[in-house]
Amino acid sequence: MIQYLIIAAITAVITFVVSLAVYRGALKYKLYPSIRERDVHTRPTPRLGGVAMFVGVIAAFVIASQNPFFASTFGSPGPILAIGGAALLTVLIGVADDIWDLDWMIKLAGQFLAAGLIAWLGVQIYSLPIGGLTVGSSWMSFTMTVFAIVLVMNAINFIDGLDGLVAGVALIANGTFLIYGYLLVRETGQTSFFNLSLLISAVLVGACAGFLPLNWHPARMFMGDAGALLVGLLMATSAVAITGTVDPTSLGRSQLLGIYIPIILPFAILVVPLLDFGLAVFRRLRAGKSPFSADRKHLHHRLLDMGHTHFQAVLIFYAWTSVIAISCLLFFVFQPYWVALVFLIAGVIICAVVTLAPLGRRKTLEFSAQTVGADDPAFERVREFDPLDAASEDRPHDAPISHELVAEVVAVAEAQRTEPEASPVRRSDDDAPAPKDTP
Repeated sequence: MIQYLIIAAITAVITFVVSLAVYRGALKYKLYPSIRERDVHTRPTPRLGGVAMFVGVIAAFVIASQNPFFASTFGSPGPILAIGGAALLTVLIGVADDIWDLDWMIKLAGQFLAAGLIAWLGVQIYSLPIGGLTVGSSWMSFTMTVFAIVLVMNAINFIDGLDGLVAGVALIANGTFLIYGYLLVRETGQTSFFNLSLLISAVLVGACAGFLPLNWHPARMFMGDAGALLVGLLMATSAVAITGTVDPTSLGRSQLLGIYIPIILPFAILVVPLLDFGLAVFRRLRAGKSPFSADRKHLHHRLLDMGHTHFQAVLIFYAWTSVIAISCLLFFVFQPYWVALVFLIAGVIICAVVTLAPLGRRKTLEFSAQTVGADDPAFERVREFDPLDAASEDRPHDAPISHELVAEVVAVAEAQRTEPEASPVRRSDDDAPAPKDTP
């Protein structure tokens, strides 16, 4: 494990240094696109972080090739060359899309080409971790691998909408998968595919960690489609390299859940991106649109609309990813499974409460705003919180709803409800109009 941690640290340093250089170059030459309607940032920001991550990944592979510890991995150069070529193609397509906004069919064709290159040179799903089921034909193995890689690439790209979201989620997911792979190697013995999977996970952890400081909210630079697609490509390749070659029956675990962990974990660490991807495709197809057309209804957009701040929405994604990924890892490590089950149940409950918390505050806010009369001096200040008032359309959907804000509006409403009704003001004789002069 020490060797993998060293590679991860080297990748992080290289990625961070290159990210700073790319960021300064992008600002100097104004290499950043205009703000789109669905974007949540308010100022033009460079999207070339994927280029820096690619440089860090390739440099890490070159350095690892000189380490005798990874001799078995680089003994067969085909898969490594395929990953490097696919990564280069992915980054070129991503950068072109960030600059010129490519048609979705061109992007998808490039993704299939990159995935096909990896599958063609040996990284394939040869067996399914379901009772040691072997894929029947080489053509079926190739097809399953390509579609799996493309699916993960798009799932990761779809959630890339908030500062630090993809980098943090990938860091958590790949860190978990790195530990899982290491434990699996100890039980089944080392192979070149296992080493390749662990090396990819370690390199990806380092690339995400090195880029995250510049991508943390408020982000100075985005990874763009180049970075998100690259992360998805490497995550899928790592999972295929280890999950598609392991026979779960060799793990010595008689329990049913232990047998299925190799296929559950790759999906578990990607549950949030895959859920967002599935909902987006269903939503767009139902509306008669392309499944790759852009909109502002992703899960991270919905969290903002619920009232979470940008930072809170990102942390919620981190929390859900951590709970599900770590739970699956605990199911693999501990037997009996009650430890993992307790952690999973407690984590889901806590995440659900935190995720839905703004809804209660929003309802309280709306009810209180609706009780303030139009003649109240505070009416103009609180009417934007009344969903039935036209002024509420001027309030940004992602404006945070804090406890202090709720307390302020509730106090205004309570003050009006407790204020005694004003009695009619009687006019004094001095206020009476003077009689008109008669002729």
